Amino acid sequence: MAGMNDSSHMHGVGAMNNGTGGGGGGMSMMPHRHMMMHMTFFWGKNAEILFSGWPGYDNLGMYVLALVIVFVLTVVVEWLSACKFIKESSNNNVAAGLVQTLMYGIRIGLAYMVMLAVMSFNAGVFLVAVAGHALGFFFFGSRAFNPSSGTGKTSDLPPLSC
Repeated sequence: MAGMNDSSHMHGVGAMNNGTGGGGGGMSMMPHRHMMMHMTFFWGKNAEILFSGWPGYDNLGMYVLALVIVFVLTVVVEWLSACKFIKESSNNNVAAGLVQTLMYGIRIGLAYMVMLAVMSFNAGVFLVAVAGHALGFFFFGSRAFNPSSGTGKTSDLPPLSC
């Protein structure tokens, strides 16, 4: 594995030695990992999604769990995009504005988490994110289950634009 320690080809945490220079002889403070940073889409369960070391390597169950979590996050983002939390007859504009701002912040935070997950360049993550958004929109934003979605205001939040 000569040349695998070249930092221009590596991503993640390499071995930190105690100042002895080079790769040998020094006491390692962190485990030595060799993970390539993908800049193109790739298939496979060996990916890091959102957090260092998660879902792990050679662990199909954790990879499937990561895909399910990304899928659920995208459906929740679409649900928040279509929800009405404030009653039309609300007289307290400050409280309504605070609820609206809180829900907007949660929705944007979740949308950015999905975006960061997709930035792992794992094709499976990309596909479940698109499928989650599509299914969430079908259930919460389309006319299939909400016939009034073509008329007037359908949500308390502005359209998602990230």
